[in-house]
Amino acid sequence: MTLNYKARRRWALIILLVGLPLYIVAALNVVALFERPSFWVELMVYVGLGVLWAIPLKFVFKGIGQADPDAKD
Repeated sequence: MTLNYKARRRWALIILLVGLPLYIVAALNVVALFERPSFWVELMVYVGLGVLWAIPLKFVFKGIGQADPDAKD
């Protein structure tokens, strides 16, 4: 399934404005369930979770910052 440029832009906006804040709240709640680890372990958990959300959504964000390839000049 391939999305055209406009659909990818819309989905990227929805993901960043709605999905990412929900993911942050969920990640904070999951980490809060455990006893607070050392600073470095906690930092690595948050960095790992910060990268983890983007991996499956890479195809949505790919090429969004560039001009529309289908636009007529």
